[in-house]
Amino acid sequence: MQGFNMGRYVPPDVEGTTSGNALHKKHPLGARARHLKTTGALIVRFEMPFAVWCTTCTPHETLIGQGVRFNAEKKKVGHYYSTPVYSFRMKHAACGGWIEIRTDPQNTEYVVVEGGRRRDVGMMDSVGGEIVVGTGQSKADAFARLEGKVDDKRQADEARDRIWELQSRQMRDWEDPYEQSRRLRRSFREVRKGLERKEAETQTLKDKLSLGIEVLEESEADRVRARMVEFGDARSGDRRAMRLKPLFADAHSAPPARVGDAAEQRKAVLRSELRGNTRAVVDPFLSSDASEWRPESKRRKVVAESRPGEEARGSSATPENHGKPVGTAPLASAALVDYASDSD
Repeated sequence: MQGFNMGRYVPPDVEGTTSGNALHKKHPLGARARHLKTTGALIVRFEMPFAVWCTTCTPHETLIGQGVRFNAEKKKVGHYYSTPVYSFRMKHAACGGWIEIRTDPQNTEYVVVEGGRRRDVGMMDSVGGEIVVGTGQSKADAFARLEGKVDDKRQADEARDRIWELQSRQMRDWEDPYEQSRRLRRSFREVRKGLERKEAETQTLKDKLSLGIEVLEESEADRVRARMVEFGDARSGDRRAMRLKPLFADAHSAPPARVGDAAEQRKAVLRSELRGNTRAVVDPFLSSDASEWRPESKRRKVVAESRPGEEARGSSATPENHGKPVGTAPLASAALVDYASDSD
């Protein structure tokens, strides 16, 4: 009595360790998988998805209707992204020719690639509802394809005219190669000399200022920013006024509220100058301009003359305070201190 294994007998000593198909070296699909190890093809039952004209039939092509079934060899021939593309290859019994149909995942269709061609029955127009026979495409697609051909022809004509124009211009410009080369060399020479001049100026600036950094080329933004900078007068009087100016703003030195009053402005200027001169008398570091040179013997002489008996009468008679207001005389006593030398 045959069991449910259909003759795949498994001896008791190996039962449970192997199967009947493996023991008898048979595939579970039987004869359908006879080409699986050689060509990778599996025999399946395939049904024609549409009517196909067999091109191998002679003397006239034979029509294979939709729904006719064949034993086809199915195998994977490629991928569309991650979707496999399968091929179904079958033999037409009438002529013995092979017909191959493949899946088209991109368009969700079948495509006849060998031994036949799809019967063209037209397609239903989704807009007007009419059937377009003989083309397989709608009227809009046909006109769009025709207009595309016209546009392509016009673009080709324009490109051809442009190419001819460029060729004629090149032939005209290079009719005398020596003159053209001489003109190019002259322009290159001017550019090279300009670059060398800029490099020399940059190196001179780096040597003059002892710059240890790379000096970049001047740009238009740098020129605009340089023009916006304004420098004051570099005369000694301005430098002196800058040094005598207090570091922190004073309420008494604030300009008067009435800008239009010229007399008040002059008074404020004289008052600030008088206060600055007083600071110069008190502070020895502001007593003279840095650009003026005064011998040391003269300064000692001035201090020696102002020492005997001047402290009793005040410092209003000293040469430094000659012509100054009396209110500022007591501030001059703290000008300089004279130390006795070893010779004395």
